[in-house]
Amino acid sequence: QVQLVESGGGLVQPGGSLRLSCAASGSSFSINNMGWYRQAPGKQRDLVARITSGGSTNYADSVKGRFTISRDNAKNTVYLQMNGLRPEDTAVYYCYADYQSRRYWGQGTQVTVSS
Repeated sequence: QVQLVESGGGLVQPGGSLRLSCAASGSSFSINNMGWYRQAPGKQRDLVARITSGGSTNYADSVKGRFTISRDNAKNTVYLQMNGLRPEDTAVYYCYADYQSRRYWGQGTQVTVSS
């Protein structure tokens, strides 16, 4: 069983930055892929970024060049560094972790980009 605890969301002005963290806790284990989805009001949940256990990454076109996903395997934590934030980035951000053929989700953290 994996529990994901998210932090780092909040209100930021356009052009600002936020760093989201998602820490996986539980018994001793090795997580495979981790990543982030987001869901804006009235829209479907959309994949933002993912990272494999080996460090390979991919991003949604809308965030390429602005967001960076990384992970610290020793801490079982995945991060999302968000720079150059835009109002259209406003959404609830959900982290996930894949472990033993199951996908575990964080509770979500609100990111609001507004002046």
